[in-house]
Amino acid sequence: GGAGLYLAARHRLREHWAAELPAGSLQLTLYQYKTCPFCSKVRAFLDYHGLPYEIVEVNPIMRKEIKFTSYRKVPILLANAGRPLQLNDSSVIISAIKTYLISKRNSLEEIVSFYPPMKTVTEQGKEVFEYGNKYWLMLDEKETKRVYPVKEVRVEEMKWRKWADDWLVHLISPNVYRTPREALASFDYIVREGKFGTMEGFFAKYMGAVAMFFISKRLKKRHHLQDNVREDLYEAVNEWVKAVGKHRLFMGGNQPNLADLAVYGVLRVMEGLEAFDDMMVHTKIQPWYQRMEEVIQKAEV
Repeated sequence: GGAGLYLAARHRLREHWAAELPAGSLQLTLYQYKTCPFCSKVRAFLDYHGLPYEIVEVNPIMRKEIKFTSYRKVPILLANAGRPLQLNDSSVIISAIKTYLISKRNSLEEIVSFYPPMKTVTEQGKEVFEYGNKYWLMLDEKETKRVYPVKEVRVEEMKWRKWADDWLVHLISPNVYRTPREALASFDYIVREGKFGTMEGFFAKYMGAVAMFFISKRLKKRHHLQDNVREDLYEAVNEWVKAVGKHRLFMGGNQPNLADLAVYGVLRVMEGLEAFDDMMVHTKIQPWYQRMEEVIQKAEV
């Protein structure tokens, strides 16, 4: 998750995809942690659009599965539409692939070049790469009018995609690691769903739970959350439901748009945990969430 560089795949990747693909085909491999909200966003997007892809679950300790690149975060999407290409940053991945699906004027490589990385420094003094235009689809005027009949539709979608990245995602860890019991339950889920060796899993479950319990308290302070972080989660999802409104099935109307998919992808990583159950009981999110589940399940068939 987070920002990063897009990079041309190295020689080993070219060997992995030695044969040229037929024109118009798209071969995708997603490197992920299953419980990562940024990875979940990408899966929701790919699933909804019916795009087949292979998943490589990355060991979060050794990360040897992504040693072919200097980029050390997930998700990473390896996309081959005739030649291999590496895409980083969940929102860049989604915007670039969506642009490619709509517009056949440019190759995927050309489209990715429209999202140049910019080096910035965080408040903590850490250098990171960010993309100023990662929520834009790179469409011409005719394509834009077809996808976004009025300007406000595009502005709204971009606003809430950014909101999912800048606010909603930061509510996940403080909520799923809120108490020692919840932290242990969360890491039990992470170990079961992730790629760990036997001893790695044992230490990750117990040591990770303790570490994340205390880290979540720092995150709570960093993001200025309330003492009861559930209240921030409830307020956020109710704000989203209010934005969708009573007269639309989704923010995208009768079908989800990229904002719907982003919010759903972020919230989905809490399924099976106490925070998710509490959210369903104490907010108005359930009808929209169930509609999202149904429409994505239909797309996967």
